[in-house]
Amino acid sequence: MFEGASNFAKGVDGAFLFILAISFFFLIGLSAVMIWFMIRYNRKKHPKAEQIKDNMKLEVAWTIIPFLIVMLMFYYGYVVFKPMRIVPKDAMEVNVTGMMWSWKFEYANGKITNELVLPVGKAVKLNLFSPDVIHSLYIPAFRIKEDLVPGKENYMWFIPNIEGSYEILCAEYCGLRHSFMEAKTRIVTDEEFQKWLAEPTPIAEEDKGLAILQNNACISCHSLDGSKLVGPTFKGLFGTERTVIEAGKERIVVADSAYIKRAILEPDKEIVKGYNPGMMRAYDKVITADDIKSIIAYFESQSKLPK
Repeated sequence: MFEGASNFAKGVDGAFLFILAISFFFLIGLSAVMIWFMIRYNRKKHPKAEQIKDNMKLEVAWTIIPFLIVMLMFYYGYVVFKPMRIVPKDAMEVNVTGMMWSWKFEYANGKITNELVLPVGKAVKLNLFSPDVIHSLYIPAFRIKEDLVPGKENYMWFIPNIEGSYEILCAEYCGLRHSFMEAKTRIVTDEEFQKWLAEPTPIAEEDKGLAILQNNACISCHSLDGSKLVGPTFKGLFGTERTVIEAGKERIVVADSAYIKRAILEPDKEIVKGYNPGMMRAYDKVITADDIKSIIAYFESQSKLPK
């Protein structure tokens, strides 16, 4: 339980155990006192109630002692927290974007992945961004968590010290598919990391389109297998007819290149019947014209697959 995989794990576990020990002490102590009072002053032994006057020493004691204990817990927690905000100058930086409902990691050389790959024993600073709602990057094995707030720059840093694969979760409820907002961080040797970072990732246009959909969390709301999520499925999309609501009126449209482009840039203009408006933000400032071409190429390639 208390085997952490980062430089902060020991301190966090120590603070947790300290607070837990104090909590158990008072739980057992107060329960024992309560039971003693129940026995000592039960109705059979004291059928007639007595007026108990105030006791200044007791009142001062139960005010000052808890205050000192709480301040001690605060101090212990602060001592553990303070180093988390002091980033080493040589820390490697990775930009992290949390969006409904996936993670995206971008390295200094421009490489973008859905998996956080890091070298063991090296300080890493994660620059945290969110384009939509509040998320919270949480890596349990590293004992670190930090919020991603729209419009605000935030960060976390750590040193991974054990090789392996660890869960990344979102610790802030962020919508319908919050529980699906998972990723992995893979800690490898520096040699393996440098080799992985330098690997080119040439992909076909249609594969690039799928990668764009994944990196922008599109498949968190639109399934690829036909299942119904927040938005209509992408399966069998290209070239099919669908009923949409536009300006309060129903009409039939064909999901061609022009329709897909409109759906990306003006998602609330034509709402597929059975779905709610306002669930998707416009991507006109996020997805480029070339990206849209790649997305259309992906949908078109999927329409040619045997059904």
